[in-house]
Amino acid sequence: MMEKRIIQVEEKVPAKLLIPLSIQHMFAMFGASVLVPFVFGINPAIVLFMNGVGTLLFILITKGKAPAYLGSSFAFLAPAGIVITKFGYEYALGSFVAVGFCGCILALLIYKFGSDWIDVVLPPAAMGPVVALIGLELSGTAASNAGLLEEKIQPENAIVFFVTLGVAVFGSIMFRKFLSVIPILIAVIAGYAAALACGIVDFTEVKAASFFALPNFSSPKFSMEAILIMLPVILVIASEHIGHQIVTSKIVGRDLIKDPGLHRTLFADNFSTMLSGMIGSVPTTTYGENIGVMAVTGVYSVRVIAGAAVLSIICSFVGKLSTLISTIPGPVIGGISFLLYGMIGTSGIRILVDSKVDYGKSRNLALTSVIFVTGLSGIAVKFGDIELKGMVLASVVGMVLSLAFYILDKFHLTNDAE
Repeated sequence: MMEKRIIQVEEKVPAKLLIPLSIQHMFAMFGASVLVPFVFGINPAIVLFMNGVGTLLFILITKGKAPAYLGSSFAFLAPAGIVITKFGYEYALGSFVAVGFCGCILALLIYKFGSDWIDVVLPPAAMGPVVALIGLELSGTAASNAGLLEEKIQPENAIVFFVTLGVAVFGSIMFRKFLSVIPILIAVIAGYAAALACGIVDFTEVKAASFFALPNFSSPKFSMEAILIMLPVILVIASEHIGHQIVTSKIVGRDLIKDPGLHRTLFADNFSTMLSGMIGSVPTTTYGENIGVMAVTGVYSVRVIAGAAVLSIICSFVGKLSTLISTIPGPVIGGISFLLYGMIGTSGIRILVDSKVDYGKSRNLALTSVIFVTGLSGIAVKFGDIELKGMVLASVVGMVLSLAFYILDKFHLTNDAE
């Protein structure tokens, strides 16, 4: 049996493939990315614009070597909500700029001192479960989008969810040739058709939307108090970024931490966030949904990611088009997310398998066990207005444990030191 052909990072993609593959990536990020501006009470058009611009900047800064799509970051929701309530959205924008700037400084420090410390503080026995948690902790979001966590599940939601998930799962293993690289897009179309048949799509806002409209650009204001409320989130976004780069490395079969380098990817990510705050948009981050698309399809080309970014920019200026895409129901988003988030979780397990982690050693067993339980238990630690939980808290615990084991090794106090 022939294996699915892999389209590598630098490969060119014919136009007949490029357009549907780009649409597929845009659909994958759309539902989650527009949710953040809705929470903040701003027009999503500016966010779509910055997602596209930020992604293109990321590709440029990383020299086209790191395939990643930048969408709206959820890490800022809690502190930004506090700042918006207390000072107003303009001061939240100023805080986004400040956090992005500090992230760029962190990237420059990594450029100066290197990234070898990652192997010490996050060895495979720690990194595997941390990466797995990126997907696992999002599983509840997928179920919630699908309407499966409600007290009474609506039959139409269940039908649309199962149609979408079924096409995505069986399409990924049964489709051949051209169709084999767009199973997610086909699943979205099938799910949307099912939603139309079930009568859960509302076109009222599409009719009311103007055909052409400029995104709502706005400028930031700065307050030291607002910045200090937001600043601790840098720990969250740095941990998330490292996890995303490592899981993407495993998927594409290249060490992106070394080439183009963690300093480049982290700088690009934070520079995009800084620019977002300057023009009135929300912070950006590399998106797990798009990492999942690459895992399912075997298409890693940055040209496809760039195509999706251009489409996002176009949508930001075409009101009816962006509004039409926003009518994709939650059960459709939830259906494809079930598969995409699961793929990220599986990538974490793959790290453990590929690295041949020896669980006969007490340190590996303890690391993986404590990280999984910390991430899945619901434990939360608060520092002022910042809450660490899930994957982020688990990665911090894993780093502290790994560093402790490293120090104990130096003093020959461990019973399985290598």
